[in-house]
Amino acid sequence: MAVRAVRIAMNGVTGRMGYRQHLVRSLLALREQGGLDLGNGTTLMPEPVLVGRREHALAALAARHGLREWTTDLEAVLADPSVDIYFDSQVTSAREDALRKAIAAGKHLYTEKPTATRSEGARELARLAREAGVKHGVVQDKLFLPGLRKLKRLVDGGFFGRILSVRGEFGYWVFEGDWQEAQRPSWNYRAEHGGGIVVDMFPHWEYVLHHLFGRVTSVQAHVTTHIPRRWDERGEPYRATADDAAYGIFELEGGAVAQINSSWAVRVHRDELVEFQVDGTEGSAVAGLRRCRAQHRSATPKPVWNPDLPQAEPFRAQWQEVPDNGEFDNGFKAQWELFLRHVALDTPYAWDLAAGARGVQLAELGLRSAAEGRRLPVPELSL
Repeated sequence: MAVRAVRIAMNGVTGRMGYRQHLVRSLLALREQGGLDLGNGTTLMPEPVLVGRREHALAALAARHGLREWTTDLEAVLADPSVDIYFDSQVTSAREDALRKAIAAGKHLYTEKPTATRSEGARELARLAREAGVKHGVVQDKLFLPGLRKLKRLVDGGFFGRILSVRGEFGYWVFEGDWQEAQRPSWNYRAEHGGGIVVDMFPHWEYVLHHLFGRVTSVQAHVTTHIPRRWDERGEPYRATADDAAYGIFELEGGAVAQINSSWAVRVHRDELVEFQVDGTEGSAVAGLRRCRAQHRSATPKPVWNPDLPQAEPFRAQWQEVPDNGEFDNGFKAQWELFLRHVALDTPYAWDLAAGARGVQLAELGLRSAAEGRRLPVPELSL
């Protein structure tokens, strides 16, 4: 079998997500399994080129994983004709400019979200990539999680009948950084650096809702900063200028209503860090990252409200586990494989910069809705 190398400039892999999910659990995992079998007698072998600003951190990463190539010179990497793909997982505020440079250099590109800080910038990136004829993809990892794949199976099988509502809960307590180290970098809480939970999470909710249930047609959001003072990586206090909680209501094409709470200031009392409950005329389901449980109309109990008696119904035990019916690989790795096939074989690929722009648009409208205190329509995206 012939082996074909694909050189990928990876910008931002010294960060938590870029390192763990994209480098180690995706591309290095692909290398360890012998590459990606394209099914035509060719194996695609990823060759990461690490890119970043901190020379010592890049050198340490490269040494740890036996990688030969790393650089702090983004322009030189983009000018290198042997580099096929540019990947970006930098801080949000630096992403749009780097993606523009990659498009101008004729590189295929794959990027974390949000793709830009404003919807006009995100739309412009999609237009530029289309005009340049480069292939482009945006990370939409939650679609590849076992729990949501099982939920999609129920939707596609007509299990719910007419879907009435979706309720989502996401979040956990991110420590302030004074007496326990914060689990997220401090830029997440600085609006001037592209931080904020709306900018971070509403793009996720756009593609989850769009892919599973239908296009978002309106948004109404309440946004706040519950923890106004935090401590950074050096132990220095700073004022949080970005939102850390958002409470959104989204109307969907077809009439269903979604309510999703997103918070970095909530303590977890649920089975997983994110859960969605879907209720329909014929059945309901609750899906998290890995599990999905369902209850059909015919098996729905008949609760009676009586506050004077202890509740004896074992509600959780009355739901049925949706089986795996297959093997689920790491969601980031699964999407990387699809994008690499798209680049190598020109297979269809839906999660592009236009999809990324829809997520930025929803975040922008969510923030505007909160500022104006009203519900806003979400128009179909035009590039």
